[in-house]
Amino acid sequence: MIVIVMGVSGSGKSYLASKLAEATGWSFAEGDDYHSESNKALMAAGIPLTDAERIPWLDALHEVLLRWQQEPRSGILACSALKAAYRERLTANLADVRFVWLDPPRRVLEERMRSRPGHFMPPALLDSQLATLENPTGQAPTLRLDGSEPIDQAIQTILEWLDSTDPAND
Repeated sequence: MIVIVMGVSGSGKSYLASKLAEATGWSFAEGDDYHSESNKALMAAGIPLTDAERIPWLDALHEVLLRWQQEPRSGILACSALKAAYRERLTANLADVRFVWLDPPRRVLEERMRSRPGHFMPPALLDSQLATLENPTGQAPTLRLDGSEPIDQAIQTILEWLDSTDPAND
């Protein structure tokens, strides 16, 4: 099984995904680690990435997911995955992918982004992230969380949802 924890910058996806990986013992990949230096520089300068600039990043992440499936092992990816086309590219030819969509209120997002000094994604890009976000429900099994609940509660909710949506349990 592959779980992609998605949402706009500041939603808490990296923290939640890493804690979920600890709870499950599954592999973990941080999507931000796969951005090119030029993409990071653009974002740090307050310039939103174009779809063309995102494609090599999405392809690199897709390779990670394919490797997990081929080995086979379960894994958790933290990735914004804002558009349906991005999610389709990430999950092409993969079986058993689930999305956890973190969707906190805007004020929470702004507060979190301001409290991350030195992060390449500045608060000035929040509006472009929110404008780009396409609702992921209906594309693949998706659990939507507020993203501001206590981490232990969020992990428990995800684990129960994953168990209830596991085809092996049907």
